[in-house]
Amino acid sequence: MSQVFPMVPASNKTLLSIGIFAILMLGLFCLSLFIAYSCQQVKFEVSEQQLNITGDLYGRTIPLNSLVIDEAKVIKLDQESPYQPRWRTNGIGLPGYQSGWFKLKNGEKALLFVTEKNEVVYLPTVEGYSLLMSVKQPTELLESLKHS
Repeated sequence: MSQVFPMVPASNKTLLSIGIFAILMLGLFCLSLFIAYSCQQVKFEVSEQQLNITGDLYGRTIPLNSLVIDEAKVIKLDQESPYQPRWRTNGIGLPGYQSGWFKLKNGEKALLFVTEKNEVVYLPTVEGYSLLMSVKQPTELLESLKHS
């Protein structure tokens, strides 16, 4: 003859902890889906008065008078460069996708929207940071900014 001795049931704190953990994991999953979607959807729109960056967590509208268009250029980040991102301060740093705030090798603060590193638009602002953007037609973007 054997006897069975059940364990004392877990307290409500345990169930609450599991619930909170599940909600956090669901939130991280949703954020991951958004990042995966947004890295394919970023757009740069130049109008007469502003540069509008949409489709990304770090998107924003920047007045054209805040941009130093004369110093804008196309750079290569796949080669040694002072403009290479060095430290991510608030952003996303995945293989093939960098978005958000970074410190560059030259110490400059930059807002990145970079997927391809072979042709990146470097666009300084008067606000104390620069934009680095992977654009399908980088020279056309620069021409559009100059003529706005």
